[in-house]
Amino acid sequence: MTSRASLLAFAFASCLAVAGCSDSNPVSNNPLPTVTTETFRATLTPGNEVPPITNADSTASGVVIVTLHENRDGAGVLTAVTADFQVTLAGFPAGTTITAAHIHPGVAGINGSPLVNLGLAAGEVAITNGAGSTTKNAIAFQDLAQAQAFITAPSNFYFNVHTALNGGGAIRGQLVKQ
Repeated sequence: MTSRASLLAFAFASCLAVAGCSDSNPVSNNPLPTVTTETFRATLTPGNEVPPITNADSTASGVVIVTLHENRDGAGVLTAVTADFQVTLAGFPAGTTITAAHIHPGVAGINGSPLVNLGLAAGEVAITNGAGSTTKNAIAFQDLAQAQAFITAPSNFYFNVHTALNGGGAIRGQLVKQ
């Protein structure tokens, strides 16, 4: 009987080892990939542009809400980021044509090249009585290092809207995490 009990104990221990029930099993300790969502906002004004806008677009304003969807692997490393944009505009002169909208790297007072382009076609955003709005979803960040920098320090990035009159930007605001 003793040899049968020993054989059963050995079989049980072997089963545990094969099943990977030990604390050192790497599969049980690796977290799963995650998707998190964060929201950022900017109030857009012509005075925030560099240089400040003083022509017909100087009465314009706006707000952008950016919702990021961040994909991270089990180690927490950023693997993909998409953004949803809600842009609301007001105070533009009659006949204004919106030509573009972007996130740029740059602290207040400094201009930067576009990082994320909403891909607006000229005139796509209808301005009626000086106001308009647009929603763009699932716009991908192509540069994950810049995406991580944006997540870490959004105030180092700004959003602006360009018009036919102000091709470099008509209204701008630094992004803030909500």
